[in-house]
Amino acid sequence: MAERRNEQPPSDSRRKFLKYSGTAIGGAVVGGVIGGAIAGGFRKNPAAPAPAPTTPGAATQTADFNQAPMYFNQFQMQITEAAAERIYPKDDIGPGAAELGVAFFIDHQMASPWGINAREYRIGPFIKGEVTQGDYQIIQRNELFTMGLQAMEEASKKKYTKSFIDLTDEEKDAILTSMDKGEILVINEVTGKTFFNLLRRVTLEGVYSDPVYGGNKNMMGWKMRKYPGNQMVYTEIMEKSEFVLMEPRSLHDHFATH
Repeated sequence: MAERRNEQPPSDSRRKFLKYSGTAIGGAVVGGVIGGAIAGGFRKNPAAPAPAPTTPGAATQTADFNQAPMYFNQFQMQITEAAAERIYPKDDIGPGAAELGVAFFIDHQMASPWGINAREYRIGPFIKGEVTQGDYQIIQRNELFTMGLQAMEEASKKKYTKSFIDLTDEEKDAILTSMDKGEILVINEVTGKTFFNLLRRVTLEGVYSDPVYGGNKNMMGWKMRKYPGNQMVYTEIMEKSEFVLMEPRSLHDHFATH
């Protein structure tokens, strides 16, 4: 995994992260949010006649209409999913970014007002600041992201003569590492490091945000950390000294029951 390239193996590092973060959270936690892609799999059924047509307007219980692209094209979704999976890979603790639907979360963010920096000051001059000042760029986040994906794809073809999605895990890590070091240029003075920081940020947000935003599928990201999600009240456990394991709740659960 790119962000752990100079440390221990991804699964070992992630195992410790989940262990210690769970300990730090403690018993009573205030609910809130941090800011395979398609659920289910396939079940084998015995041969049977075709089902009767459903009533017009009726939706299947397993349908998840939040798992749909709003900004990326198909290839951009694939490369985003492949990159996010290397930042948060599947291991023996639980699913990775791909299975958690993180690519859909990122896609939805890019299609949102946040993706076009709608609530930020956008009038120049656009001057390169100090390292401690952060980025202030003329291009929007969604533009930066799609340009970063394209730069990553071009770097993959130049170095390995293959698309990023066809690289081995080690080769993907090498490209992401070059991005993180700023060795790959995205546009003008915008280096790959700026893109990588954005990619890493939205990947982790997609793992741990409320499922209504597209990621954290089936709240599996929360379940790995024993995080309760968006509970309405904690009055029954607030005075308990031991850690209380609660079934996580999404904002969707509250909307569905009220």
